[in-house]
Amino acid sequence: MARSARVIAIANQKGGVGKTTTAINICSSLGAADQKVLLIDMDPQGNATMGAGVDKDDLEESVYDVLLEGANIADMVINAEQAGFYVIPSNGELTGAEVHLLDFDDREYRLAKAIEKVKSDYDFILIDCPPSLNMLSLNSLVAADSVLIPMQCEYYALEGLSALMGTISQIQDSINPKLEIEGLLRTMFDGRNRLAIDVSNELEEHFGDQVFKTTIPRNVRLAEAPSYGLPVMYHDIRSSGAQAYLAVADELILKELDRNLVTNMSKDQ
Repeated sequence: MARSARVIAIANQKGGVGKTTTAINICSSLGAADQKVLLIDMDPQGNATMGAGVDKDDLEESVYDVLLEGANIADMVINAEQAGFYVIPSNGELTGAEVHLLDFDDREYRLAKAIEKVKSDYDFILIDCPPSLNMLSLNSLVAADSVLIPMQCEYYALEGLSALMGTISQIQDSINPKLEIEGLLRTMFDGRNRLAIDVSNELEEHFGDQVFKTTIPRNVRLAEAPSYGLPVMYHDIRSSGAQAYLAVADELILKELDRNLVTNMSKDQ
C-alpha cells in the first residue's frame, strides 16, 4: 500500500504545557523507530526549529514562504540529522502571516494544500501549533488528521481543555470533518502530587482510551535538552523523559497500525 503520512497537530491554547517539547521529542522518538518524520513549525517563536538544532535566525526561507508565497513545501525541508527527523522551520517572520493570510480566499487551507504534495514522502507529519487560536493554528487543524493535546494535570487544565475541545468541535462541524482526537498527553507529571493524581484520574474517567497510557514526568534532562539544540533522547537517552517519549512514540505507531488494519479489512469486505 502506498505510504501516506498521518498528520498530527500538537495543540493547546494554554501555554507552558510542554507543547514544543512534546513535538520535538515525539518526532525524534518516531525517527528512532525507523519512521520518516517531518515536523512543521507553525509557531512564530521558532522554538521547535531551534530545538531541532536549526538556527531560526539564519533561514533563507521558511514556512512563511509556503503559506504566503506558495513556495513548494518540499523545497523548504531541512534534514535535522542530529535530531533524527526533517523540519519545515519558522521564525518571527511568521508573525506577519496572521494578517496577510486574510487576503487569500483559501486562507484556512493554505497549509493543507501544501502538505498534500509531500504526504507520500513521510510516515508521520507533526505540526507544532502556536499557543493561541489564530489563523496559523486554524491552518494547522484544517491540515491535520488528528490533534494531540499535551496538558498538565493542574487546577486550570480542565477549563482550558474544555475550550480547546469546543474549538476542535467547531472545526469538525465546519471545515475539517475528519479531524479526530489523537490523544491527551499528561506532561510535567508529578506522581507525588495529590492534585495531579486527581486530575489525571478525572481525565481517564472522562476520556478513557483517548488518554495516552504514558505520562511525561518532570525531568531535568527534558528541560536542559533545548539549550543544546537536541531532543532529549540524544541528550540523555537513559533519562526518564527520553524513555517516556519513546513509549509515546510506540503508542502512536501501534494506533496507526491498528487504523491501517481496520482500513484494509474494510476494503477487503
